[in-house]
Amino acid sequence: MANVEGQTMSDARAPMPEERRMAAWVGKALLIQGKIISTENLTIDGRVEGTIELGDHSLTIGAGASVQADLVAQTIVISGAVAGNVLASVKIDLHATASVNGDISAPVLLMADGAVVTGKVDIEGRKRI
Repeated sequence: MANVEGQTMSDARAPMPEERRMAAWVGKALLIQGKIISTENLTIDGRVEGTIELGDHSLTIGAGASVQADLVAQTIVISGAVAGNVLASVKIDLHATASVNGDISAPVLLMADGAVVTGKVDIEGRKRI
């Protein structure tokens, strides 16, 4: 084990500080089947089949992502394809490349030209999470 100038051998083996990530990420090469529960923001660029629950955190579905899941989060941004119900306690933002095949519920819905929704839309502002 190398000794860094000014450090003793015991200092070199000290535990690393706690990791401080701001978000989790599912990459393009991944397929996840099952239930995802996260206590941090999550970005999905791959494929997910199941359910995704983020509570008071944000979920981003990337442009190339394919998600077959019910989504629950504080804020949800969709650029890819989602088959499932989408529930946000603050807002849902659908980009031009987004497609949702399922019901949407949030107090605020932003929908760009080109986004497609097949299902019911509830924007009455009732918090259901």
